[in-house]
Amino acid sequence: MSPDDLHLQLRNIRKEDYPQLKALMDKVYPDIGGAWGEHTILKLVKEFPEGQICLEDNGQMVGVALTVRVKYARFSNPHTYDDLMDARENILNDRKGDALYGLDVLIHPDYRGFRLGRRLYDARKELCRQMNLKAILAGGRIVNFHKYADELTPGQYIEGVHRREIYDPILTFQLANDFTVKRLLGKYLPEDKRSVGFATLLEWNNFLYEPSDNILGSRIRNVRIGAVQWQMREIDSVEEMLKQVEYFVDAMSSYQSDFAVFPEFFNAPLMGLTDQSRQKDAIRFLAGYTDRFKREMSQMAVSYNINIITGSMPLDEDDVIYNVSYLCRRDGTIEEQRKIHVTPHEKRDWVIEGGNHVQVFDTDAGKIGILICYDVEFPELGRLMAAEGLEILFVPFWTDTRNAYLRVRHCAQARAVENECYVVTCGSVGNLPQVESLDVQYAQSAVFSPSDFAFPYDAILAETTPNTEQLIFSDLNLDELRYLHHEGSVTNLKDRRTDIYEVTRKW
Repeated sequence: MSPDDLHLQLRNIRKEDYPQLKALMDKVYPDIGGAWGEHTILKLVKEFPEGQICLEDNGQMVGVALTVRVKYARFSNPHTYDDLMDARENILNDRKGDALYGLDVLIHPDYRGFRLGRRLYDARKELCRQMNLKAILAGGRIVNFHKYADELTPGQYIEGVHRREIYDPILTFQLANDFTVKRLLGKYLPEDKRSVGFATLLEWNNFLYEPSDNILGSRIRNVRIGAVQWQMREIDSVEEMLKQVEYFVDAMSSYQSDFAVFPEFFNAPLMGLTDQSRQKDAIRFLAGYTDRFKREMSQMAVSYNINIITGSMPLDEDDVIYNVSYLCRRDGTIEEQRKIHVTPHEKRDWVIEGGNHVQVFDTDAGKIGILICYDVEFPELGRLMAAEGLEILFVPFWTDTRNAYLRVRHCAQARAVENECYVVTCGSVGNLPQVESLDVQYAQSAVFSPSDFAFPYDAILAETTPNTEQLIFSDLNLDELRYLHHEGSVTNLKDRRTDIYEVTRKW
């Protein structure tokens, strides 16, 4: 499965999806009878449509999560799978239930390895929060227990999985997704020979749950940003650098970041693998790796369930070099933003040309824009984006001296104030003596906010130690931006005098 071909969509299951659902369940569950009957699924979709979720890739169903509402007091105690249905194989959905019960999560075998099960689990958790329910319960099969049944009790097996001494594809995954084993269930699914009829009763608690009479309002929408202040270092191969990239993507994903951000020209150390006598040839050599980085970072975005801002890389298009940043969404789609204003050095030494289009991108974590380094020093671009609903502006940069860095920093802070948005700057540090024109770096990556009471007094949400490789994380409250737009101490967006000035596009 090539990540270039992926286009994932998370949605609710519809009644016309049953043929695809049946085929998928038959493929995944041949050992326990395959798919539910059509009447069972259609009744479930009708009674609780929000709980029936699927992932599709280009119209093909590749993952499914089936869920019902239950009474927590009843199903947090011993029960069997048959307790969830009546004699006619109708799954019992309690419309007044205060908990969710996970019936099934299944992924097409060809799509395993992209961590799509985690995405379905996360969708269930979000549904639980939105409905203000107490918990998610599930009876989990222990499908490798038959291999150990002669030497271990079910309890010993579960403890071995918990200590990671034993691998169980279902229980290991559930534990990794913050579920805890509440108790052992005997004769849960007698026909399940691989589990020898046993199952675990698993529980995920919604710590935001409040009794209905205590709910004060809707939940605040937060977006977590992760950015790497990248250490430039000599490398021996592209594989070595991609391993380093994946290390940081994995780390930022582990902290449940919605975005991972890299700096401008972060893969420039690869130019050290070629002749440096002609810089124009060296940058074209680096451009030869751009397609591979784009493809592999897109696959990381899908696999680690995180949107990636790829810093920037040179793109050779029809023998013209551009400086390009890619947005690799976690649904498998890719967008690009070309640097509009190229620096004198880029023009003179690398013969890079500027792009001519700036845009705002829709993501599952807000409306974002990308301005590469020098571009943030031109306020017109940010203003065009703000008119299109910009919420988070990403600024991957490369600067060699402190005064160059401060130009980027001060302009980035100005964009946050004047456009009432968050701005994330991300740069590189260290020395790269083997690469001409990129031998020194200076950076202090940061996350800036507008300046008002809802935000830090200095409008700095987070910043790194200067010239040190490190990760930076920050939670951005998008609802605070909406409040600011309408009821801030000052309202820059509303108060612009468009009757006497405006910024317009010429194309």
